[in-house]
Amino acid sequence: MRDCIFLLADKNMEATFLGFLTREKFHLSLGIRQFQFDPSEDLIVDESGSDPGVFTRAHEFLRLYQRTHHHAVIVLDNDWEGSPDVKGIEDRISRNMLKSGWKDNNFAVIVISPELEAWILQNSPIVATAFKYKQDVPLRQWLEKKGLWQSSSAKPNDPKKAVEETLKISKIPRSSAIYRQITNRISVKGCQDPAFQKLCNTMQQWFPIEEQQG
Repeated sequence: MRDCIFLLADKNMEATFLGFLTREKFHLSLGIRQFQFDPSEDLIVDESGSDPGVFTRAHEFLRLYQRTHHHAVIVLDNDWEGSPDVKGIEDRISRNMLKSGWKDNNFAVIVISPELEAWILQNSPIVATAFKYKQDVPLRQWLEKKGLWQSSSAKPNDPKKAVEETLKISKIPRSSAIYRQITNRISVKGCQDPAFQKLCNTMQQWFPIEEQQG
């Protein structure tokens, strides 16, 4: 049995997780023991690239993986038309997973609110470099002046719009490679998003460092 299967909603999310899960000794950043991860065996993306698809069919995507993986992580955004809110998404997917045979403590539903870009945009030069941002003021300050990031907030009010405006000022197209470049280098401690913290806490429960000792 392999350790964990990741079900992701789209290609940008795939790039984000690949950037992090393929970095050297990434497990140390999470405070967990090392575990198996091979993108070809442990990561799947909804072919339609949609959050609603994962919302309605996560249990179908993962049904057969009960035979091959101990754990499953399901990740999708909260911001999409018809979204029932974070708790509604978590509850619906969890009910379906339990009905399909998964044990309650063997899977986790991670709902990013409002969307993935909340994980990407941190106050770091790594982010500015990935976006090829070259204005006279730091990226965080520029976004504040644009009214896209409140000075007292840990993340922008509308992360996706903040990314779009940054891409526009840098005159570069949106690319999954940007997401992967950021997560391959950025500090985990800089992301205080509740969904990311839930992911970290879950992984720490599943793969505690103590298991390697003795």
